[in-house]
Amino acid sequence: MQFRTLFAAAVAAVAAAGFAASAHAGATLDAIKQRGFVQCGVNTGLAGFALPDSQAKWTGFDVDTCRAIAAAVFGDADKVKFTPLTSETRFTALQSGQIDVLIRAATWTLTRSTKLGLDFTATYFYDGQGFLVPKALGITSAKDLNGATICILPGSTSELNLTDWARANKIDFKPVLIEKLEDAEAAFFAGRCDAYTSDASGLAGTRAAKAPKPDDYVILPEIISKEPLSIAVRQGDAQWANVTRWVFNALVQAEESGITSANIDSFADTPDPTIQRLLGKTPGMGEALGLPETWAHDAIKQVGNYGEIFERNLGQKTPLGLPRGENALWTQGGLQYAIPIR
Repeated sequence: MQFRTLFAAAVAAVAAAGFAASAHAGATLDAIKQRGFVQCGVNTGLAGFALPDSQAKWTGFDVDTCRAIAAAVFGDADKVKFTPLTSETRFTALQSGQIDVLIRAATWTLTRSTKLGLDFTATYFYDGQGFLVPKALGITSAKDLNGATICILPGSTSELNLTDWARANKIDFKPVLIEKLEDAEAAFFAGRCDAYTSDASGLAGTRAAKAPKPDDYVILPEIISKEPLSIAVRQGDAQWANVTRWVFNALVQAEESGITSANIDSFADTPDPTIQRLLGKTPGMGEALGLPETWAHDAIKQVGNYGEIFERNLGQKTPLGLPRGENALWTQGGLQYAIPIR
């Protein structure tokens, strides 16, 4: 009995030591704090997700997710800088340390997790690949694309998905590979391709922001893939992976709990234990991450909960007009589900 007691105490001591080490062992977070900002990799310019305005101010869903991470780390959502990346350069930029975190339509796949040295920490947007075509072609189904020329970004899952789908459906097509997003969009609208294929949300952004006349183009009904667009960091730094993972979960939990950027301070005296932990009223969550106890409060207050970020950038009142769909909360028929913060 005494041996069991001593053994249990030893296990507890090792676990506590490991917990303390993991909370303070991340080189990435230390480097970010020394530098004074988070370096975030984003799209070169996709409406609704990441797009610079005439003053070079970045806006969009991916941008706001980066800003939430900066708010959690520094208490200031503006302490972030953005690196625009193509499909072919995005992973190299992360691997090389040029950026700290990649939030740029990166689909979580087995080979990317195992061969590229990346950790995917949270799926922030559930998407699927579709096709954009001119209405004038009279095409109503993707299966009518036999013999078509299709614009596509190289180095993307879209390229592989298109090849697999076409083979399975015995469809011949001619790929037009164009590295830069803006060049691919321009080529499609100039008539170089019969269709343009990418994530359906991205097609909605392209049509809304780049089409000469958006009503002249249609997104075909078929979705040919699953595209869990996820936050990516380098493997080997569990602390930084945890920071990005739990900031995102805090945004989702805030929406689940009815907490918004406008009403968050009204929850200061809430008796709800989940909200107390989320907002740092019950301490410990910030310490576990190596962040201030106000980490989640600052992210939500300055950027908003998940639903606010979605509606502001992608929702029904924006040019994209996207429904929540799979990105609704699990309590509303969607897939977004906050992992317990406790």
